[in-house]
Amino acid sequence: MVRVPLTPEERLRGERFGALLRQARGERSMVEVAAAAGLSAETLRKIETGRAPTPAFFTVASLAAALGLSLDELAAACAEGAQAGEFRQAG
Repeated sequence: MVRVPLTPEERLRGERFGALLRQARGERSMVEVAAAAGLSAETLRKIETGRAPTPAFFTVASLAAALGLSLDELAAACAEGAQAGEFRQAG
């Protein structure tokens, strides 16, 4: 199976998503958050750095739950044109 290359917009959205996760993680370690979400620390590292810009829905949902984030707010913050600084953590 050949993967279709990501568009520049998809790459930017992945970078925004990763930045939002790092911001929401705060002082918690990557290992702690990954374990709470049922992921490997390497998977979380790839998502946070934008190297895995299109994680599966259930991965996103698990991370949102582990970080106390609303999926609606997370999706809106990652939408085209949104900036990482505009994200407000649920709570």
